[in-house]
Amino acid sequence: MLRDHFATDYIEDTCEIDDAFPHAIVAQRDSVVGRTMRRLTCSLLLLMAAAAICQAQQPRFRVLAFYSEHTEPDHVEFGEQAVRFLRSLAKKDHFSLKTTTNFEVMRMPTLKRYRLVIWLNDLPSSPQQREAFAQYMDSGGGWLGFHIAGYNDSSTKWPWFVGLLGGAVFESNSWPALPATLRVEDRTSPVTRGLPPSFVSPANEWYIWQPDPRQNKDVTVLLSLDASNYPLGWKDTLAGGDLPVVWTNTRYRMLYINMGHGDKIFTSPIQNRLFENAILWLCTKKETGPALGQAP
Repeated sequence: MLRDHFATDYIEDTCEIDDAFPHAIVAQRDSVVGRTMRRLTCSLLLLMAAAAICQAQQPRFRVLAFYSEHTEPDHVEFGEQAVRFLRSLAKKDHFSLKTTTNFEVMRMPTLKRYRLVIWLNDLPSSPQQREAFAQYMDSGGGWLGFHIAGYNDSSTKWPWFVGLLGGAVFESNSWPALPATLRVEDRTSPVTRGLPPSFVSPANEWYIWQPDPRQNKDVTVLLSLDASNYPLGWKDTLAGGDLPVVWTNTRYRMLYINMGHGDKIFTSPIQNRLFENAILWLCTKKETGPALGQAP
């Protein structure tokens, strides 16, 4: 009987231990799995956040701006101010900007890395530079030219460039540099978005063209000199006529802006908005071919 009593107690105790032990194992396992899952979730969230930050820091597109330090003083002054303006714009609008005074880098392997090429106060002179730029534009590149960058006459001997400008050839200009009222002709364009119907542009030397680019069916004039300005100038006077100051040749992704003489160009917030709009439009304009210089 004693043996049976002890045997019974042993069996009951053993049963109690066997019943609790699996539950302890399960609880411990669930705790470990829970901690692991929480760690994995936190790691995944951190990776996603890092990827989002990295993506946000990627430039939207790449811009290459050429300028000269050895040209007419008023054009040098504009070029230096333009570089500072573009740098602040690149930071604000999240694009990559490279500025250079070395026109020798105007080669296709370099140009094709950029969505937009800007000429601030000079233009290429050697046949190799010109050929590379023409190839870039014919391959879908983008161009923004200011003031003297559009200069061409019988001495320039670059017919392809005249075609890029829509056939416009420099004829004369006003002097001295004076402010002028500009009229917005196309208010539906992204380039003129947010601009008033007309505004006073700071002191500038104004070019007149012959032939007038407006005569080209592929040219869209966005802004022109208002007739109320005439006569304009004291020494060299513009007496009248049609004077486009901002236009695009729709056969290319390009824009020419006549402003760019002296140190007053960036003193107008309205005009600065025009410049910003122009860069953003040229860099985001949809096209059928491959997008050169688009950041991945």
